[in-house]
Amino acid sequence: MVHRSHLVCQHLENISREALEKHQGIIRLYVRRRQGVYALYRRGKLYYVGLASNLRPRLSHHLKDRHRHSWDRFSVYITIGDYHLKELESLILRIVQPKGNRVAGKFPRSEDIRRKFARDVRVFQREELRAILGKSFEVEEELSEKSEGRSPVLARYVKQPIRLRARHKGKLLRAHVRRDGQVHYAGKNYNSPSVAGKAAAKRKSCNGWMFWAYERAPGDWVVLDKLRKG
Repeated sequence: MVHRSHLVCQHLENISREALEKHQGIIRLYVRRRQGVYALYRRGKLYYVGLASNLRPRLSHHLKDRHRHSWDRFSVYITIGDYHLKELESLILRIVQPKGNRVAGKFPRSEDIRRKFARDVRVFQREELRAILGKSFEVEEELSEKSEGRSPVLARYVKQPIRLRARHKGKLLRAHVRRDGQVHYAGKNYNSPSVAGKAAAKRKSCNGWMFWAYERAPGDWVVLDKLRKG
């Protein structure tokens, strides 16, 4: 049986400000040298969210600081450890957007995939048009592309640089895809991942879609073929 640790070990919800002022000694026993997330409310609506590695002085501070006249009730959630505490606070701030918080939460290791979503929507719309209009539309597209010169294969899939890597004969090879879709490897640019893979592996032919891996999310490397398949 796998033991799953939990995040919140104790909580105190919807307590009046007066209780904190009159019974600080009791509440201090609960939160002293404890870490967690707390919330301040005004007339039943969330006003402010914060975190602290030591909750006691933080709560007392809010009785005197710029927030002192802006809240009338509070809640406290005591956590086990503080490893994910900052991210937890950021998650709450981004979802709820309390009026009292001046700064929105940040996820330093999380990728914003809005651009990817926009790109995938465009690809979907193009495929949908092909299904509706048939081969005549595909021929028009091909003629248009040829008139503009040969485009990099990855141009339709990327809108920002992405990193590539491949393992070949025990070595880790690195490259990157430029904004225009060209693959940059060893000082040269290639219009297709297969041609870049052929040069990197020193082969006569190479399936670049399976040879290269790209970083889909921080630390999540998958074969490049997944990029065009969505």
